[in-house]
Amino acid sequence: MIRLAVVSGKGGTGKTVITSALSQMLPNYYLLADCDVDAANLGLLLAPKRIHREPFHGMNTAVIDPDLCTLCGKCSEFCRFRAVDHNKEGFSISNIRCEGCGVCAFVCPEGAISFTSRIAGEIFLSDSTAGPLVDAMLVPGAGNSGLLVHEVKKIALAQDRKWNIFLVDGPPGIGCPLISTLTGVDAVLIVTEPSISGLHDLKRVVKVVMNYTTQISIVINRYDIDEPMTELISEWCSDKGFPLIGKIPFDPWIIDSVRNCRPITRFDTAPGAQAIQEMADVLYRSVGVK
Repeated sequence: MIRLAVVSGKGGTGKTVITSALSQMLPNYYLLADCDVDAANLGLLLAPKRIHREPFHGMNTAVIDPDLCTLCGKCSEFCRFRAVDHNKEGFSISNIRCEGCGVCAFVCPEGAISFTSRIAGEIFLSDSTAGPLVDAMLVPGAGNSGLLVHEVKKIALAQDRKWNIFLVDGPPGIGCPLISTLTGVDAVLIVTEPSISGLHDLKRVVKVVMNYTTQISIVINRYDIDEPMTELISEWCSDKGFPLIGKIPFDPWIIDSVRNCRPITRFDTAPGAQAIQEMADVLYRSVGVK
């Protein structure tokens, strides 16, 4: 099974639109995962029907036992994250601000602080128009997004049927969720856009990706909104030896497809759909899928 991740150095490049389109190119081939756990949107375009859900437990959080607490305030004094709240009823721990470091429990003279598991999100397994889809929703403000990405991939790969392509819609940026997404992949498609920030963040994400695979392909989305910048990105790809396998035009049909929650491939005469099809042909040949 080929493991292919679609990532971007910045948000808003069209990564999910391209991933959903790629999932339609080869019938009955795909196992899918949306690893953008902070804002999972792949399911919006693939009409998933949820068949299983399970909670995701993040890091432990501190809890104060009011029966043991003597209101000395040492927990508040030593908490560098300001996670200890104090009111007329006593001291309590904020689930949002607590980092689970354990300092409060260490300094508490009465042993009034313990730790408990905290639900930090949910993981969903669904049937979609392209194949099984696993995605997740992280609780706002919760940490451990990289661990949640790992759990999403693990559940996806535990599906008992053999699939030809494991297609992963990755997160934007270069943080922990990207690192977890890239672990174990065979190839990466990086989506960028013709802007100064697009080129800047492309350079950053390439540095990260190269630690996990050398099979890197690049596509420029909405290339015609700034053709001089597109040329600059093309020259950089050529100088660095990274294959630029496609240029997708700005296409109102793509906007319409997103509004109607459908992959752009449903509009096969659209310029954007044709450009993605040409790019996909090159991409799948490069990773050994026919």
